[in-house]
Amino acid sequence: MKKLFLLLFSAIILCGATVQIPKDATCFIRHVKVYEHPEWASTIELESGKILYFSSPKSMFEFYYETPRWPEFNIKEDKQMSIYITDFETLEAIPAKEAYYVYGSSKTSLAGDDLPAFARKKSAQAFAIKYGGKRVLEFNEVSHGLVNLLNGRYR
Repeated sequence: MKKLFLLLFSAIILCGATVQIPKDATCFIRHVKVYEHPEWASTIELESGKILYFSSPKSMFEFYYETPRWPEFNIKEDKQMSIYITDFETLEAIPAKEAYYVYGSSKTSLAGDDLPAFARKKSAQAFAIKYGGKRVLEFNEVSHGLVNLLNGRYR
C-alpha cells in the first residue's frame, strides 16, 4: 500500500503539483503555521506513513540531521524518509535531494536566514544574483554545520 501511495505521490509531483499543506499544519520544528508561507514549505513522510511539515528548508534539514532527537520515530537511515520541498519560484513540489538551495540571500523565512529551494540550477542562480545569495548548493552540500550556522549555533 505504501509503495502505491509513493508511486501516486511521485506521479503527482511530476505533473507539477504543489506541496500539499493542510491549513492546520504546524512546523514540526518551529511550531508555526506552514500553510501561510507555501514558498518555504517542505514535508517528510516517514515509513510509518506519518507526514511531518516544515516551515522552511532550514527546519527540514534540522530534522534530517538531528533525527536522534526524536527516538519515537526510530529513524536509522535516509531511505526511511521521503522528503519533498517547495520550489520557491513555481511553488511546485520537488524531491528535496534533487533541489538546489541558495545560501546567503536577503530573503528570510519565518525561521530567519534560510535556504530557498529550486528545481532548476539556473533559477537558483538567478535568484542568488537578484537577492545577494552567496552560493547555490545541492542537497548533499547543505551540511549540518551550515544548518547550525543559519540557526546561530557555532558547533
